Amino acid sequence: MKFSKLITAGISALILSNTTIAANLPDGSKDNPLRVLMVPADTGTNDITADYAPVFNGITKNYGIHFELRAGASYAAVVEGMCNDQADIAWYGAVTFGQANEKCGVDLLAVDVKKGNASYHSGIFVRKDSGIESIADLKGKGMAFGSPNSTSSFNFPVAMLIADGVDPVKDLSKVIIAGSHSASIAALAEGKVDAAAASYNSFGKAVKKGAIDPANFKPLAKSQPIPNPPLAMNKGLPAEMKAELRKAFGEIHTKIDPAKIRGYGGKKVDSYDTNFDVQKIFDALSKLSAVTKEVKAEMIDKAGQR
Repeated sequence: MKFSKLITAGISALILSNTTIAANLPDGSKDNPLRVLMVPADTGTNDITADYAPVFNGITKNYGIHFELRAGASYAAVVEGMCNDQADIAWYGAVTFGQANEKCGVDLLAVDVKKGNASYHSGIFVRKDSGIESIADLKGKGMAFGSPNSTSSFNFPVAMLIADGVDPVKDLSKVIIAGSHSASIAALAEGKVDAAAASYNSFGKAVKKGAIDPANFKPLAKSQPIPNPPLAMNKGLPAEMKAELRKAFGEIHTKIDPAKIRGYGGKKVDSYDTNFDVQKIFDALSKLSAVTKEVKAEMIDKAGQR
């Protein structure tokens, strides 16, 4: 009889425990908001509130879905955060989206759109008086890159080097892993390197801020169009919640001040495309096959020798 009571008590405790856990799972309510994690902005800061809060606050006001916004310490941390179920929504670059999808599976939520365009470009930038006129001219020169997990400040520029016959380890005299687009551009502006890898958006932002003088610097090479950094959802979110999120992001530009609609890096955009073909992201990533883990490791080692 006592044993039976113990079994009953144990089952009751387990049910109560599971009910408590379920009640505490993020469900978009005010008490259990969806956790949003973003790869660090190219400003190198973790203050994402000013750029992104208006959109998420607008969705909360109009659709009743609550969020908790955070910036990851690194690109890799945001991949791990999603795959360790510490995030329900994540803002990735194309490369980190691919990494997260390969590691644990993610669902595309949206990409931002401006003037009907849902893509951007990576570039390699040099001084105008450097005498560097082609990628081949970078042999024997020093170059700065952003994070090794960055789509446009590392992976595409490295692929562009390799495609034009420049070995980023053997042919570059110096490699600086600056950690962000803005830091890569700063290394060029300060004369630490002969070339810098960054997105065209980041170069334009640096010009606007006065961090670099366009009279003295120019783009050397421009990448193919790259899908804008995508918003992704945790595979474990309920289907109903995923549908609500797609509806909210697809309509939010009609619900709030259009000036508050922002894309990655804080740039102003027109809307979010929640029907974007995810295959376009994978097709872009297929161009990066030459940028292997070994190439990245060797470049990091070379950067450590500077």
